[in-house]
Amino acid sequence: MKQNKEQAGTENTAPETQLSQDEMTNEQSAPETTADAGTATDKVSAELDEANKKCAELNDSYLRLMAEYDNYRKRTMREKAELIKNGGEKTLVGLLPVVDDFERALKNIRSTDDIAACTEGVELIYNKFTNYLAQQGVKPIEAAPGTPFDTEEFEAVATVPAPSDDLKGKVLDCVQTGYTLNDKVIRHARVVVGE
Repeated sequence: MKQNKEQAGTENTAPETQLSQDEMTNEQSAPETTADAGTATDKVSAELDEANKKCAELNDSYLRLMAEYDNYRKRTMREKAELIKNGGEKTLVGLLPVVDDFERALKNIRSTDDIAACTEGVELIYNKFTNYLAQQGVKPIEAAPGTPFDTEEFEAVATVPAPSDDLKGKVLDCVQTGYTLNDKVIRHARVVVGE
């Protein structure tokens, strides 16, 4: 019996020893698992910090880009408004010499009795003015009598019986000259048409 008790005691102690070795193994592996978990948490934390940094950089870049675009939009609107406001400056500066010539002509007309000289002076100013308009792309629309009536270039202000059959539907007289700017009609010629 003593042997049975000893065997039982040995049997009892062996599982305890075995349990305590399992517990020791669990205890030893638990710190390793905790260390692995800590390393994984550090990695996730580092990745999260890196993602937050990248997000902050992208957000900053986006805000700067939006600010640059807004500045560009405002600058172009300001430049466009300035062009609209001062777009005719070059044209008007070119007209100033013609105005000067008219002022001199008016001064001379009041002080002279020579009508032929005054007429010649006004004709010179007229020619200078029409040459300037031609340089700017402005040309008169030809509306000579006998020209076929074209609604793209002419505006009929009156219709009169044609003196002959070949003048029906054609321009008989030009009341007001029309003009084109770079081949675009800016003012229709007002004409009398034969019917």
